[in-house]
Amino acid sequence: MIRKFISRVLKLGSAKTAAKPASAKGVKGAKNAPGKQQAAIIPRSSHGISRDQISSGSRRVCETLHSHGFKAYVVGGAVRDLLVGAKPKDFDVATDATPEEAKRCFRRSRIIGRRFQIVHAYMGQEIIEITTFRGALGNDAKTDAHGRVLHDNVFGSMAEDAARRDFTVNALYFDPATEQIHDYHHGVADLKQKTLRMIGEPKVRYREDPVRMLRAIRLAAKLGLTIDPEARHPIREMAELLENVPAARLFDEMLKLLTSGHAVKCLQQLRAEGLHHGVLPMLDVILEQPMGEKFVMLSLADTDERIRRGKTSSPSFLFATLLWHEVLGAWERIKSSGESSIPALHQAMEEVLNVQGEKLAITRRIAGDIKEIWALQPRFEQRSGKRPFGVLEHPRFRAAYDFLCLRAKAGELDEEIAQWWTDFQNAEGEGRSSMLMPDQGPKKKRRRRRKPRQDGEAAPSPSDDQE
Repeated sequence: MIRKFISRVLKLGSAKTAAKPASAKGVKGAKNAPGKQQAAIIPRSSHGISRDQISSGSRRVCETLHSHGFKAYVVGGAVRDLLVGAKPKDFDVATDATPEEAKRCFRRSRIIGRRFQIVHAYMGQEIIEITTFRGALGNDAKTDAHGRVLHDNVFGSMAEDAARRDFTVNALYFDPATEQIHDYHHGVADLKQKTLRMIGEPKVRYREDPVRMLRAIRLAAKLGLTIDPEARHPIREMAELLENVPAARLFDEMLKLLTSGHAVKCLQQLRAEGLHHGVLPMLDVILEQPMGEKFVMLSLADTDERIRRGKTSSPSFLFATLLWHEVLGAWERIKSSGESSIPALHQAMEEVLNVQGEKLAITRRIAGDIKEIWALQPRFEQRSGKRPFGVLEHPRFRAAYDFLCLRAKAGELDEEIAQWWTDFQNAEGEGRSSMLMPDQGPKKKRRRRRKPRQDGEAAPSPSDDQE
């Protein structure tokens, strides 16, 4: 009898656990879930996405979470990109498991983040970002003086999570098990209508996270969407809020924008919306210079083309081109004060990067690469003796050479110099040696150092010195 009673209790307990939504297992905010917003369930026959189109790592993450009794969906940008026929850069997963519960499901995983905790699960070479459904923000949410959310570890239901996302096209959930899309805010319809629409009141959402203004520009350019007027109008008046965004987040968003494959269009849109003041403080000055604007646009167009061909792009090269004409201006100013050329260049580089470092968290490694690209530019004009061979062996030669070609294409220097370096690197052996230019002017005669005299030793005579 006792055994039957224990067995019965265990069965009831397991049934309750299976029936209980995981969001209620330690997930704050689940009690306040509205539950009124119903998702449109779109079958594969309508949207055309199959489970084979998502990465194997994200499929395994969803399957593992399902096997532990949790809900799990591929969410956001990956679903959006697949719907428009683009290749997603990564696949994120949303679940009703808390970060601690999700971490326990994977042997190789860790919890990261302070503002909003997420789990990184390592699946072979893939890192899958797992986020817990976010709940509605209460009046006690921790924000700064401008309304930016500082602490967001409030979890809730799937419907609440959809409402917390920024744009309707990002509030899409793909279930690999059923191949259905759960669409809470008509995101699929907005994609078809080429409209980027904000979820909720745009001004409130921009105050919660000002980076959404940059994201709106990037997504509109990348997907060929028109920003909904209600979401677009507040951008110019709220651009100053970007000054309160941590430099590291701003740098990451700028990299996404510049490597979106539509950087030229993004930059034009940034100017149109007045956002460039808060992104790159010196960008106005650069673009007001005819040579500077031509140089920047050529660089971004070249980067866009590389990305569209599936090639990689270097953040160091991108930022080196964006800031080059500021370096040129500072270089000339420092030289005019009497400083010699090369020390003046290094002072100018430090000055420009220090100013930008106040706004953009350019890492030390990237800043080092940028300075090497800049520092090699004067050395390209030295084409005699052994100097060209040293330049050719420099670790940053290729990036600096591409930078040189860009300068020549923009009309900043004689194309003959860029062509010479193209031919020089392609030549071999004696061919390279024959291309070297004659030394300019006679070499300075080095004076021989005298040995210090010992006590009592006579000074050398003129005849001794000549010998």
